[in-house]
Amino acid sequence: MSVCPITLATHTADGLFSPEGLRSLHPRLKQLNELPLTHEEQIIQARLRAEKMSIQGIQPKLSAKINLKTSCFDLTDTGGTFILKPNPTTFKDVPANEALTMTMAKHLDIEVPPHGIIPDRDGSWVYVIKRFDRLPKQQKIHTEDFAQLTLASRDTKYDSSLEKVAQVITDFCTFPAVERPQLALRLIFCFLTGNEDMHLKNFSLIRDPNDIVRLSPAYDLLNTTLVLENAVEETALPIGGKKRNLSRRLWLHYLTERLMLSDQQTGTILRQLTNALPEWRTLISHSYLPPKKQQSYLDLLEQRARVMGLI
Repeated sequence: MSVCPITLATHTADGLFSPEGLRSLHPRLKQLNELPLTHEEQIIQARLRAEKMSIQGIQPKLSAKINLKTSCFDLTDTGGTFILKPNPTTFKDVPANEALTMTMAKHLDIEVPPHGIIPDRDGSWVYVIKRFDRLPKQQKIHTEDFAQLTLASRDTKYDSSLEKVAQVITDFCTFPAVERPQLALRLIFCFLTGNEDMHLKNFSLIRDPNDIVRLSPAYDLLNTTLVLENAVEETALPIGGKKRNLSRRLWLHYLTERLMLSDQQTGTILRQLTNALPEWRTLISHSYLPPKKQQSYLDLLEQRARVMGLI
């Protein structure tokens, strides 16, 4: 019995990947070979192609599409439907961390794109995520991140607050009352999973094919506290003027006052989070993080869950 690097579920099929995991990347994908590049070659390619990428950021990224004939990802400068993210040179285990955290979000019913990790030629893990801003025939889905929407720049993406994030929902979403609980769920999930780097560019709105402006699928969810090891802040954007020592009381005030959620809505969100904890513990144990980091992830999750009164 193996653990699929895409679903993090056990399976008995031949090979590394489960049929379910392969189908999530492409309905006709029957197997998936390693990425035919070493980690060093990927980093070089990411640097060479950086100016051609429509998605920027600190992590190295490559644009790719699935080649069904070779059962492999091919790098491409145009028409890419997937983003590949090799491990940054200055940190460890980032692909496994992101794959785990995004899968935990999926099991909380947070909308996330198909994703997972695949091995490369020298055995390193590469994070893979399908682009949510492209339709099947390469039509673009209009997407704007919260930095663009608030006239912030890449240099000022941290100069904001979660109160201003809430205001973006009110100002731009077609149905703000529908999106506010979704935002609340994502924000508390990020707190529980140690994501202290959710700046303005890590939130986006899309205009879907029905002409509805709503939250995009979630992306860039990972336990940055685990990556940085000595992180002292608990959120990139302050809530109630605070970035650390966040409390259940502060979060509940934010949900009811800034996101205008009812007590019933808030209670539903907290129950969702409580009910997800057992499954999250299993996913952590199934992840491709080293055992020591699995334990550190679990310890942080349990500590933050106690802060929120979930256990």
